[in-house]
This record gives sequence, C-alpha cells and structure tokens, in this order.
Amino acid sequence: MEEILVYRGQSHYEIEVEGLKRSLPIVEVSPGTFIASDAELILGDVEFIEKVAKALSSKIKQFSPSIVATPEAKAIALAYEVSKNLGHKKFVVARKSLKAYMKKYLVESVSSITTTEEQKLVLADDDIDLVKGKGVCILDDVISTGGTIKALEKLVQRAEGKIVCKAAIWKEGSWYKNEDLIFLSKLPVFVASENFKKRNK
Repeated sequence: MEEILVYRGQSHYEIEVEGLKRSLPIVEVSPGTFIASDAELILGDVEFIEKVAKALSSKIKQFSPSIVATPEAKAIALAYEVSKNLGHKKFVVARKSLKAYMKKYLVESVSSITTTEEQKLVLADDDIDLVKGKGVCILDDVISTGGTIKALEKLVQRAEGKIVCKAAIWKEGSWYKNEDLIFLSKLPVFVASENFKKRNK
C-alpha cells in the first residue's frame, strides 16, 4: 500500500478492516496535507470498535500487559473494549489538560498532526499508582508521526511502569519508523499534487 497519495479533491477514502468496510472523510490538517479521519468511526461505531478491539486483543495478549494506557479522547472506547477482552478491571487515560482535582500529576508535551497547537498529556494521582511497577500496553486508534504515543511512553516510564507493547488500529503515513508497533491496517496521507511532486524530485 502506498503511504503517500496525491489528493485529487476526493471527499472520502474507503477502508476495510477485519472484514468491515467503512468510508472515512478526508480532511485537511495543514496546507496541502490531508488525512482520512477516523473520528466519527472510532467515537460511535459500536460494531467496528468491538471487531477491531477483539483483533487487537488477540495480538496484544501474548505480551501479557497488566493494564492498558491510552490518550484522551478518541481511543477511550477502544481501550475499554481491549481491556475487557484482556480481563482487566481498569485502564488508564492520559488527560489533555490539568484538572482541579489533580493533586499529584506528571505532564508531557505532545505535537500531533491533527492539531495546530502543542498539547499536553497528563497522568494523575490514581493512574500513576495504577501503572507503577506494571506491564503496560500503550494503545491509540491511529499512529502517524508518533508524537502522542511517544509522550505517553514517557509518562508511563516516569510513573515507573514497564511498557510491554504499543498498539493501534492504523499506522498512518510514513513518519513512524519503529518496528515495535502492533497494528491492523495502514492509512495513507494525502498531499496536494504540487507537494507530491516536490517530495518525489
């Protein structure tokens, strides 16, 4: 599968994961760069979430994680399903902002392809205690540049958790070079024709 495709004005990108066919809207995330957005799919498609969670769980199980950690907010339903399939009673969500109730917390800055401003990931109080000394699976819906997953990895390590695996539904584009990612499928990144020509000179 081509990791970079020319954007020709198409509105959607057709995918098939674990036998389920879906249509993702194509959105511009920076001038001349477009992605197939899974936001509506991963935030509301019960059948899809259950199916991909089952497939990911079967791949993750061999690493025997004690807990799943995910960034807020798109992958929360996925993390819930994967955790349930693994027989876990809890999972951890790294928040994107500090809350008044947080008395003890760890913070990491993160840059994402889908946001123009730098964000934060926050691991607080009980979640720090939940990952300390545990084998942790870091889970997200899609990995593109790897900025979010790397920030979450740092948080888990600072909380004295041991990362045993990293997983996502999709690997997107060609940015993330590590071979340690468990994923089910790939998504291309779309670029305007003039940008595509520059990349291939």
